[in-house]
Amino acid sequence: MQNRFSLKGKIALVTGGTYGIGMAMAKALGKAGAKIMFNARRDEMVKKAEEDYKKDGLEAYGYVCDVTKENQVKAMVADISSKHGDIDILVNNAGIIKRIPAVEMTLEEYKEVIDIDLIGPFIVAKAVAPAMIKKGAGKIINICSMMSELGRETVTAYAAAKGGLKMLTKNLACEWGEFNIQVNGIGPGYIATPQTAPLRENGHPFNNFIINKTPAARWGTPEDLEGPVIFLASNASDFVNGHILYVDGGILAYIGKQP
Repeated sequence: MQNRFSLKGKIALVTGGTYGIGMAMAKALGKAGAKIMFNARRDEMVKKAEEDYKKDGLEAYGYVCDVTKENQVKAMVADISSKHGDIDILVNNAGIIKRIPAVEMTLEEYKEVIDIDLIGPFIVAKAVAPAMIKKGAGKIINICSMMSELGRETVTAYAAAKGGLKMLTKNLACEWGEFNIQVNGIGPGYIATPQTAPLRENGHPFNNFIINKTPAARWGTPEDLEGPVIFLASNASDFVNGHILYVDGGILAYIGKQP
């Protein structure tokens, strides 16, 4: 059974795997045996992340690459293939959010979110798919969101992108399933990271809102995503395809506490 979850000998590309949940998932894949590839748009972020992986004893290689630029993505994938081998696992994690009311959001701001959060995953998946098809095996994991299902004020572009990413996941699963490629998604709930620390201070209204809205009565942690990403990246999920696994402590199932 342990062999079903082993990633020994696998090559995994985690876009945006330089911090936060992206790095947490990449490290989990590395601890399960995979060799990690990751990218960022800035060289300093790549170098810092490489040192972080090294401290944990993980083999990881960083690339400066913008996932919205197809020529850069193709060059990165080609370099990975020539130096390390074809990519077995892709985690489309790179993304941004802009919290701006819709009437105040510029078209350029809207497009930037769509380009990174929705167009980027298509570009990278398209770049790695030919080798997976030729090999007859592959795992693609798109990092979706609860906003793939729900709406909320000020995140119009993000919700539109993540809703689109959910359907991109399902459609790529339909197209590539016959080649033994599984395309699934993970939808994280509200995760405790340094970026959300100010929102989690005692007495903060948003902290109370999330705890009351979550049956688990807590924020998630990056570690909560380790098991799900290993499962979807491993042979244990070979007949799971086109599925979005929400790791949200039950928020999507819950109407909330009665006031």
